[in-house]
Amino acid sequence: MNKAVRLQNVSKSYPVYSRPLDRLKEMLTASRASFHNDFWALRDVSLDIERGTTYALIGENGSGKSTLLQLIAGILQPSSGTVEVNGRVSALLELGSGFNPEFTGHENVFLSGQILGIPRAEMEALYPAIADFAEIGDFIHQPVKTYSSGMMVRLAFAVAISVNPEIFIVDEALAVGDIYFRQRCMRKFHEMKRNGVTIIFVSHSASDIKSLAEEVAWLDHGKLVEVGTPDRVVAKYLAAMVSKDSQYREQHHASPAPEGAVHAPVEAPDRKSTR
Repeated sequence: MNKAVRLQNVSKSYPVYSRPLDRLKEMLTASRASFHNDFWALRDVSLDIERGTTYALIGENGSGKSTLLQLIAGILQPSSGTVEVNGRVSALLELGSGFNPEFTGHENVFLSGQILGIPRAEMEALYPAIADFAEIGDFIHQPVKTYSSGMMVRLAFAVAISVNPEIFIVDEALAVGDIYFRQRCMRKFHEMKRNGVTIIFVSHSASDIKSLAEEVAWLDHGKLVEVGTPDRVVAKYLAAMVSKDSQYREQHHASPAPEGAVHAPVEAPDRKSTR
């Protein structure tokens, strides 16, 4: 089978309650009465991702990109539709997800192995390479709660790439990395591509998408807008963002943005993912 991931008419909704009491009332009525509104994070998304493809997701914050990655990773289940994943998945999603802040980095490496179903002996063999790639020195023996965001992503990325995934999922985590570490990660991405690993990633960086991705999907308010080559989809997305900014300035009588600032929506600041 050539499909690493297949999504068919996938939708994901979350109940939104106006008051905490409404949640309790719905529980007491055994859901016979509804006291919530549905927020649809994704609506009827269908995608086929070929094995060995590097696939990017682009879109504004809140467009459903992170939800889609979590569905592929198996963290969430769809409200409707089907998600089919063929291969061993390693995911680097929210910064520090899967880590126990009270445990040391060393202990969290083996905790991650347990979560992924990797035997202790195999993780023992992988540990030297993980510690070497993370390059956080003696901090690997300190509690993770003492780590900076950069140290956290170094260790999380080192673990994620070292477990020999067939499908590697990344959600903006590299935005917090320094230039030196990002360059090492980019080289690792290219190495994984050569080895036939399917890579699915979210980024607001047009340059990263164009240098890495072979195909791009653009999401907007949970709906699939466009799928195609990086040059075509990124250009359309940028044009839409420029148009949206122009409309905002007209409505709010704002002064024009500085020259070159139209590209701001696709260059993420150093921050944690908030979507």
